[in-house]
Amino acid sequence: MKEKIEVLIDEKQYSKIKDLLSKMYEHDIADILEELEEKELIKVFRLLPKSQAADVFSYLDTDTQAKLISMLSDTEAVNIINDMAADDATDLIDEMPANVVKRLLNKVDKETRRDINQLLKYPDNSAGSIMTTEYIDLKEYNTVRDATKIIRQEYDETETIETIFITDKSRKLIGTIQLKDLIVHNDDVMISDIMDSDVLSVNTLMDQEEVANFIMDYDLTSVPVVDSENKLVGIVTIDDVVDIIEEEATEDIEKMNAILPTEKSYLKQSIFDIWKSRIPWLLLLMVSATFTGKIIQHYEESLAAMVILTAFIPMIMDTGGNAGGQASATIIRSLSLNDVEFKDILKVIFKELRVSFFVGLTLAAANFLKLLFIDKVTTKVAIVVCSTLVLTVCVAKVIGCSLPMIAKKMKFDPAVMASPFITTIVDAVSLFIYFKIAVSVLGI
Repeated sequence: MKEKIEVLIDEKQYSKIKDLLSKMYEHDIADILEELEEKELIKVFRLLPKSQAADVFSYLDTDTQAKLISMLSDTEAVNIINDMAADDATDLIDEMPANVVKRLLNKVDKETRRDINQLLKYPDNSAGSIMTTEYIDLKEYNTVRDATKIIRQEYDETETIETIFITDKSRKLIGTIQLKDLIVHNDDVMISDIMDSDVLSVNTLMDQEEVANFIMDYDLTSVPVVDSENKLVGIVTIDDVVDIIEEEATEDIEKMNAILPTEKSYLKQSIFDIWKSRIPWLLLLMVSATFTGKIIQHYEESLAAMVILTAFIPMIMDTGGNAGGQASATIIRSLSLNDVEFKDILKVIFKELRVSFFVGLTLAAANFLKLLFIDKVTTKVAIVVCSTLVLTVCVAKVIGCSLPMIAKKMKFDPAVMASPFITTIVDAVSLFIYFKIAVSVLGI
């Protein structure tokens, strides 16, 4: 499709492009625009009808949005911002240079400017920063007839009409009503008689990940956002949750692999950006791995006396690191889903100890046969290696399951305590166990 549009641009067949775009979904149009060169991008975007342009714009990545804004006239840019959902417009404004923001905000309509300024004041990644202010709210003294009239007037300006929110005179949230309930009741019925007073809501300062979990836990399509006085200020909808889940999952994966999180896609990052995101943790892990070297140096004489022990160091360290990584990945996932909390730490450790004992025994039994019949080592050396395996797996799994829980309790991201960090700790511990057992059993 991209190639077809490029050919039509070269042939100046703009009416055909316009007709082609009119039959496509906004998301698909955005995908094509992101692949076009700047000159082609602005030409095609200007062919979109005003009613469709804002929707297409909201699907573009931030880099493409920034390009377009810089190429559009102030009038065109303001029209786009006025037609965008308030939360999407805020995300765009947040990425733009201060001088451009000031210029455009002075020209957008008062309502849009008020909504954007309201959203900008909330902390990043909070419910307030991701909510939309485009919703329908009713008063308890409205009738079903009033409600129907209000919905007809405002439905085009709201994010969702499936759930309608009820507020009192001071805008405090007091209830909700489903659209289907309005439809089945007579026009003269009061909203106060049919609304649900048991309202689920989140605070403006709640972390976006907690908001996403809240919506999923209660199987909601939207949730009202209230301030410290319980006044309704916005809503978070299910499409926001999808974006949050994707963003948080990406961030966790990056942290679990010792990479500083970034909002840019891989191909949009420069070499310097990638270097900057990877080098801090690599430096820290390299320095922390010094302890491993120190342990080997300390037992240098023992290794010299029984050189065969050196051959099994990589296997012991790798097994310990993998075992710890398995436990940490499981617990980090459980923490993110609220399946476990810090108060469960003893239960988790006890369970992992039992699991690790059976895992360690299985690995030790298989390795014992390999050591005797393939590696042809002595029985004592096999006992040293296999005993180390059992203890290393047990210790690794305890470390792997407990560190993320401790991190969460200390208000750190559990994903930081993932494979690279845990592997470094387990490597040092496994070597210490290995040499201690070797000295005791072999007398070296």
